[in-house]
Amino acid sequence: MRLVIGLAAAVALLLGVALEGTALPQYAAKEGKPCSYCHVKPEGGKDLNEAGKYYKSHGHSLKGYKPGKQSKPKTAPKSPKKKRK
Repeated sequence: MRLVIGLAAAVALLLGVALEGTALPQYAAKEGKPCSYCHVKPEGGKDLNEAGKYYKSHGHSLKGYKPGKQSKPKTAPKSPKKKRK
């Protein structure tokens, strides 16, 4: 019976890790940042914010990352002002 419970726990753990994505506490420790620095949810997970997307796309490095400077929102071009006569 213990073997069945142990196997069930191992399978549940493996499924949980597989579903969670690649978020690892080691990344937070390596960078000296909390999980919430790169993740939408404070506890981590697969949803990444701007910093997390940068980290993932730059070989798991924050080198060169500047908060708020990576992607500027696109705005509609201003219409030319009409000259008054």
